[in-house]
Amino acid sequence: MGLTSNQVLVWAILFAVLLFGGTVWLWPRLARRNWRAVSGRVGLLLATQLALFVCVALAANQAFGFYASWADLMGREKGQGVVVDHTALGGSGGPLEVVDTARVRGAGGSRPEVAGQIQQVDIVGRTTHIATPAYVYLPPEYFQARYRARTFPAAVVLTGYPGTAKALVDKLHYPRAAQKLAKDGRMQPMILVMMRPTVAPPRDTECVDVPGGPQTETFFAKDLPEAVLAHYRVGAKPGSWGIIGDSTGGYCALKLAMHHPGSYAAGAGLSPYYKAPIDPTTGDLFQGDKRLRDRADLWWFLKHAPAPDTSLLVTSSRIGESNYRDTLKFIERVRKTKLTRISSIILESGGHNFNTWRREIPATLQWISGRLSDR
Repeated sequence: MGLTSNQVLVWAILFAVLLFGGTVWLWPRLARRNWRAVSGRVGLLLATQLALFVCVALAANQAFGFYASWADLMGREKGQGVVVDHTALGGSGGPLEVVDTARVRGAGGSRPEVAGQIQQVDIVGRTTHIATPAYVYLPPEYFQARYRARTFPAAVVLTGYPGTAKALVDKLHYPRAAQKLAKDGRMQPMILVMMRPTVAPPRDTECVDVPGGPQTETFFAKDLPEAVLAHYRVGAKPGSWGIIGDSTGGYCALKLAMHHPGSYAAGAGLSPYYKAPIDPTTGDLFQGDKRLRDRADLWWFLKHAPAPDTSLLVTSSRIGESNYRDTLKFIERVRKTKLTRISSIILESGGHNFNTWRREIPATLQWISGRLSDR
């Protein structure tokens, strides 16, 4: 049974309920003051508390998509790191291979030309040799005969850390939101490439080209667009591409749009931060390279680098988000650059969680759609 399966959660809840009932039943028998009775009471209380904690942790993981599997939780997920290019060994003959397809749930139909389609893919970077899974949403128009010669704008959508790409589909409902907004005429049909920024798990690379390590920024700026362009009918010009992310993904989205306006015409950060952290999950990202460290600091970049010709969106909440003051400060810094365009979504209240981001996603998709072209 997988870590995120409902069956695991049900069994955990059942075990916790039975343990609680057993504690109530056995408590009178353990009322004596000898060491065995005291040890029994302590053991039952600890076991009950642990069982409740496990239930809450499993439920939270299902709600927020922190870990995808037991191996991911234990830090043993090693299979999708920096690898040799698989295309030399056969397969699709290209840097992107479709491994599965699924319908868009809640989209009012099962046929792709009516509801669109979600494709699970494996992507291998041509220059970085980074291999990572992703989910690609194709809008209904992509399958309709009258659009067969048309290219579509694309948006890369990133999770936070650790996050799972599947959470973008099942928890944040990006495909369903995009399909509904386009159907209502509130945004143009777009292709979404949904993935986690952690392309070398379990390490959090913060979308940095790590010296001697994963070249994550190059993968997102160069290899990923090339792979998608080689497989799908996506606009090839810079104005056809945008990038969205939450938390760590939000920082990555802003940084990639600022560093690579030739690749991304717009970047949206939902609850982002503005400087790459250094902690046990990241390791030493910069290996003493001050130039690389400064460039990854968006505050430094705004002050010292030429203003990029791109559009940015940032979100926060007056109550509940720790980045609120930094976000207001970032907006003012960007406004002073004149060339870079800045927009924001500021909620009255909302925490750093999926529920808050679900409230921001429709407006974010509309915003980014209005800044991309299909050519």
